[in-house]
Amino acid sequence: MVVGRHNRYGLISTSITLCSVRASTLGAGLVMLGLIFCLCASESLARQTPASPGDQGALALHKGDTKNAVAQFTAALNDTALTNDRRAALLNDRGVAFMRLGQSKQAIDDFNAAVKLLPEYAAIYNNRGNLLLSLGLLKEAVKDFNRALVLAPGYAAAYNNRAGAFARQGEWPKAVSDYTRAVKLAPNNPAPLSGRGRSYLSLGRPHAAMRDFSRSITADARFAVGYRDRAEALMQLEDYDGAIEDLSRAIAFDVNNPAIYLIRGKAYLATQDVGAALKDFSRALELNPQLAEAYEVRGLAHSMAGVNEQAFQDLNQALQLNPRSSVAFAYRAYAYKQTGQAEIGRRDVENALELSSDRAEVFWAKAEIEEALGNADQAIADLRKALRLKPGMREAIVALQRFGLGAEPERPVSRDIVDGWQVLVQNNRFLARNAFYPRITVPLERWSAGNPKIVSWQVRDEPFKGIGVLRYESGVIKRGEKKERIIHAAIVDLFYNQVVAIELDKRGSERSTWTWGNGKLTVANLDGATDVFDLRKGRERISNSRRGRTYIGPDGRPWSPWAGGPAPPPRKVQRRRKKPKSLFDLLFN
Repeated sequence: MVVGRHNRYGLISTSITLCSVRASTLGAGLVMLGLIFCLCASESLARQTPASPGDQGALALHKGDTKNAVAQFTAALNDTALTNDRRAALLNDRGVAFMRLGQSKQAIDDFNAAVKLLPEYAAIYNNRGNLLLSLGLLKEAVKDFNRALVLAPGYAAAYNNRAGAFARQGEWPKAVSDYTRAVKLAPNNPAPLSGRGRSYLSLGRPHAAMRDFSRSITADARFAVGYRDRAEALMQLEDYDGAIEDLSRAIAFDVNNPAIYLIRGKAYLATQDVGAALKDFSRALELNPQLAEAYEVRGLAHSMAGVNEQAFQDLNQALQLNPRSSVAFAYRAYAYKQTGQAEIGRRDVENALELSSDRAEVFWAKAEIEEALGNADQAIADLRKALRLKPGMREAIVALQRFGLGAEPERPVSRDIVDGWQVLVQNNRFLARNAFYPRITVPLERWSAGNPKIVSWQVRDEPFKGIGVLRYESGVIKRGEKKERIIHAAIVDLFYNQVVAIELDKRGSERSTWTWGNGKLTVANLDGATDVFDLRKGRERISNSRRGRTYIGPDGRPWSPWAGGPAPPPRKVQRRRKKPKSLFDLLFN
């Protein structure tokens, strides 16, 4: 069940606009979305005709004419009558221009000189921190962001950038905390929302990530990064069609970005559309011939299509570009299996395991080799391991089906049942089910070690009849010496058998503010954003189309959609094939 996307409930995030520069290039890892504020340029931009070189430099920088901006700032700095604060501001702006030109040494020199002249200017530390971050000097970058925040505690850009530094170091909880501060200070800027969403993905919380990615797109409908990121979350939730749709929108706004084609190709491959996947992988390599991961997955796609010679060419090229890629070794092992050379493939699997023993792709490839060698029991064990590492991995599920097996069965984590709801676990994923609502599955993401616990279940009265709220304890966090419970709330539509959203409800003694009125639910979140759900619109469509119908439930008693209780067995409905969406639909839906 996917939650947090734009749907009939109209997810909206309230916001404020900031003057910032956003990175549009996407890497394979976490995207660094630096908020370099347009400092010192705003005053001069307000003038009709810039009179001084410094003003002209600010205008050129704003327009993207970076070389001219450097020339103008240099001319302005030749004025010997400049005050220290004005000279520091010009040096800071020229440092930003040098950064954009990739001239790191000149940029560092300008920032250092500016700091000496005006050590209380927070923007200089923020910008120098960004430069250090881009150079991989993460600890030094954090020190600069710390200085900026001491001088300006409400500096959203510095919180965002420090969060990016923490994320690069794998300190995800710290990254989430700083991104949250940036969101609270600037809820309409998509950069911290996107960064926090990527941190949630790294923490294994795709539903929380979905919520932030949808908010980032609400803040900026042309935000290609947001669509790309949300597609990755959808793929983790096994909604590949939704991912392909989001990635197509991202490509419409950022047509020459190889990373987006790479991810869409993976989504196509998961739906077994190998032809479309190959096209996207090839397009990614046209845009970036050094993209080793694109060679890896194109090699896998060629193996699946039986184009073995091209498969080996691609996988060998991937290993030439990245000799320590466990995935490339794993995929080449699969290619050997496809050509009847399982014994040679076993050596590649061994190499892959030496490089990485926690990649689902490696255990899937090992299972393929074990199956080819007649070791069925070991193959099944390896496939189970792959699914524990990557729940929903399509290749592992298909392989298990060849053995006549399905996914790991759901099992209760305890005997506790609250108002019919029970917590279950499957492949390290927790969920809640209720026998009265057999078509509804509520995903329960953990925020710390331990099992989630149901706290309460409430079904609303008119005008929100048919809307339920399931609250559950998702974990405990430590603040200083004190431990605080985290409570999340799932908004459930009983008419549509759908989870509308999952919201952070309570953290210790703090609570989100829920306002029910005019058919809408407004949730002012503790995480700094406000979401609005138009619940009445969805209910009216159901009640107008089904009012008056009564069914006989499985217990023999009358049942209707608005009366609650157990639903009748589902009827088979012939599904119509969806009409493909046009580019206009993707851009303006």
